Amino acid sequence: MRTINKYLAATVLGTMLAMVSCETTELDLTQNPNALTPEQASPDFFLSSIQEDFIRQFEGDADFDNNDNWVSGGATTGDGFNEIGMELTRIVNLNGRNYTSAYQGSDMNDEWTNAYQGVLNDIRQMQPLAEESGLTHHIGIGQFIEAFLMVSMVDFFGDVPYTEAIQAESGEPNFNPAVDSGASIYDASLALLDRAIDNFASEATSDPEVDFYYGNDYGLWTKAANTLKMKIYMQKRLVDGGALAAFDAIVASGNYIQDTSEDMLWEWPASSATQPDTRHPRYGINYQPTGAGEYMSNWLMNLMDTSDDPRIRYYFYRQSPGVPGAPGVDPNEETLNCSLEAPPQHYVDGGFTFCWLPNGYWGRDHGDADGTPPDGLLRTTYGVYPVGGLFDDDTFAEISQNSGTGGNGVSNLLTAFGVDFMLAERAMVAGNVSGARTALISAVTKSIEKVQAFSTPRLASADASFAPSDADVNGYISAVGTAFDEADDNGKWDILGEQYFVAHFGNGVEPYNFYRRTNFPTTLQPNLEPDPDVFIQSMYYPINSVNNNSNISQKANQQQPVFWDDNGVPPAN
Repeated sequence: MRTINKYLAATVLGTMLAMVSCETTELDLTQNPNALTPEQASPDFFLSSIQEDFIRQFEGDADFDNNDNWVSGGATTGDGFNEIGMELTRIVNLNGRNYTSAYQGSDMNDEWTNAYQGVLNDIRQMQPLAEESGLTHHIGIGQFIEAFLMVSMVDFFGDVPYTEAIQAESGEPNFNPAVDSGASIYDASLALLDRAIDNFASEATSDPEVDFYYGNDYGLWTKAANTLKMKIYMQKRLVDGGALAAFDAIVASGNYIQDTSEDMLWEWPASSATQPDTRHPRYGINYQPTGAGEYMSNWLMNLMDTSDDPRIRYYFYRQSPGVPGAPGVDPNEETLNCSLEAPPQHYVDGGFTFCWLPNGYWGRDHGDADGTPPDGLLRTTYGVYPVGGLFDDDTFAEISQNSGTGGNGVSNLLTAFGVDFMLAERAMVAGNVSGARTALISAVTKSIEKVQAFSTPRLASADASFAPSDADVNGYISAVGTAFDEADDNGKWDILGEQYFVAHFGNGVEPYNFYRRTNFPTTLQPNLEPDPDVFIQSMYYPINSVNNNSNISQKANQQQPVFWDDNGVPPAN
């Protein structure tokens, strides 16, 4: 029922969002002519908008719709936290020759706007209406989303406005909210989650008309809230001596996400390409008439190809059987100018691939910011998982605007495999190698099973004989376990980190946090520039906020760590 509920709800929300917008402009002087006033709106309208804006905080938008918070579409601005995190961790290509130029304050305006005048403001507008009507489940979902949102804002920006950010109930907007410390926001988020759990257990006068995530199953909402608390505790374990004990207590309770059927996710129904665009945003940006709009990561594709990872044909779709410069393929200055160049010395010294990969995996190296040649219908792009594109069956055909499932993809927020990775990390920190191995193998197994279960009904006309066999999958999982057994302590952390990154393909938030928290894996491809400046530990504040809020001053650089990161700079710069 959960999937059916969400697909039906998506149709309803698509209609609603085409007609109205629940966003107001507490942090912006420009009035939105499409906005509902609180008197016109209902808690259900607000909650529907909150849920969609929340997922777009991570996924962004692809259609340049002026009626949403992502008016800049699929360029660097408008991509959401997932894309930023994936770029920094080599899950997709980083289009910047150094970390100083990769992101500017102007790139963060969309994420900031969506968080405050989209999600948080709508929660503030909804809450008194819901309280008046006894809609405690509406309130609980809003509290959960607020906690998740604000923790993520801290993870990317550090100290941000919170307690003074929205003054909707007072009727007076605050245009100069002061920033709160990241640590205090984390604590407030934990308290919010406790209140959300209480509300999930309550008897509401009625349930939300549309619950995209769990179809009004409040047992699952409670598990998600506890899982988010686990994530928070793991995130701050370096600076909070009680965090791991609190993490362990939730594990002991058993009341958290353990099975893939309990995952918190958003399904994109792909029923419309514009106003509203209900396709997975990464599909919309890449499956265009001119071809793919982004580059895949050479590091990730090489890791998966050389290890016979059974997920590779689901993750990536190759439009060409060969890459210029690869064995048996002539270099081509027009489509891949680096195919005529020598690798930089630090790539040679480190044994990293440069420019091209064998077997048609056409991507870019970390920090390759060359211009855009006519390769949109040649380069490798997203496959069927998670964006709803094409399964790679060695056809090597050009993509089109409606290829595959047309963007019927999925966005993962909290997953059973992600929990297992946290358990593996917890065990490694405790020196429990056997426990870490068990959790790692469980995480990899659940990841592969999830990818295959999602993708199999979406293969369409693709040749399913190219899908990995059970023997392929079992052999791969066995190889991961053997490699873990044979590695030293740092090697074990590297394997855990690599598998963490592979499994979270599509979600850049968790790998970015893991990388800063652990400094692993150390096997990442370095930036093309031998001296790319220091790895980004938090993002610049959005330029609009700096210019308009007298209580916010721009950071000197992006090497300012968030409060939970006292681990130095990751070595694979």
